[in-house]
Amino acid sequence: MVTSPTLTTPIELLAAQVDCEVITLPTGAHVFKAGQRSDSIYGLRRGIVELLCDQGEKLCYRAGELFSYEDIVWRDGCYRGHAIARTPVEILRLDRLRFFNLLHNHPTLSILLIAQQHERLREQRASGTCCY
Repeated sequence: MVTSPTLTTPIELLAAQVDCEVITLPTGAHVFKAGQRSDSIYGLRRGIVELLCDQGEKLCYRAGELFSYEDIVWRDGCYRGHAIARTPVEILRLDRLRFFNLLHNHPTLSILLIAQQHERLREQRASGTCCY
């Protein structure tokens, strides 16, 4: 019996979805803007994306990280900040419903996302930057 390799990272799980869209953007391009309807989750395959909040808070996402999942899960249906490409980027985009289906079919993804958030909070605490 031939077995397929196990997908172990959030990016790999996102990329394996049939309806996952691949987006390439140049430096300075907006991925999304604050106040827009939060309808997708994004995974960064290459580059750096900075999330800017109205209160001046900043978060940088690097290759291998997912972002905006907080907005589609816990927020009021709008993105909380502006996501801007700080380098040329390659981004994976999956709509909200398909992301929830992915979580349903791969519940360990939620553990991976919690681990990512935990690491992000540890970095912020160590550097003294603000948290969302």
